[in-house]
Amino acid sequence: MAVLMATPSDLTDLALGFSLTEGLIEDAGEIEDLSVVPATDGIEVRTWLRPRAGRELKDRRRRLVGPTGCGLCGIESLAEANRMHRIIARQISLTPEQIRRSIERLGEAQCLNHATRATHAAGFFRPGDEDHVILREDVGRHNALDKLAGALASQGISGPAGAVILTSRISVEMVQKAAAIGVGIIVAISAPTALAIRTAEAGGLTLVGVARGSDFEIFSHPAGVLR
Repeated sequence: MAVLMATPSDLTDLALGFSLTEGLIEDAGEIEDLSVVPATDGIEVRTWLRPRAGRELKDRRRRLVGPTGCGLCGIESLAEANRMHRIIARQISLTPEQIRRSIERLGEAQCLNHATRATHAAGFFRPGDEDHVILREDVGRHNALDKLAGALASQGISGPAGAVILTSRISVEMVQKAAAIGVGIIVAISAPTALAIRTAEAGGLTLVGVARGSDFEIFSHPAGVLR
């Protein structure tokens, strides 16, 4: 289905999250079995789908190549690039202090990056649970977010209950993946692309970028940030 350049940790989360955010499945229950198999040139993650999900997957013809750049590489059509399959009904809003704290907690929890200085992270921050961020790390930002999506799904945590916090810029694919999780707010230490902003506007997501300390910029749906 896809070849990814990924950090070899939390691979079951990666497989589950990738399947969800790429629309290969609609929920975790469509996966019948999943195994991680070391191979000569890397690692294979083998996923078996239940019959109905397997038939639907055969109808989807996109070639999936793990992108590490703009988020559009490997897409076969502009329609696929601009996909936004749901409009987000945002359930939470964040205060400026919560935004500051979410970035701080994300930085503190990046154990792999502290050791390597070479990985991205995606975290899940819930208001009222400010001292805890669910976090996944990877050399690729898309993989980190997919791992986070898989972790949330496997733990039965509702996406709309929190915000996605990113160490990277916000590409259109990061917006699409967050929307697939059901998250209505994305906070990142870097800026979004113009296409990401347009996609977030259309989908109802609040984008907060260039979040450094107490400073940040709001790029779409400012109602997601409390004044």
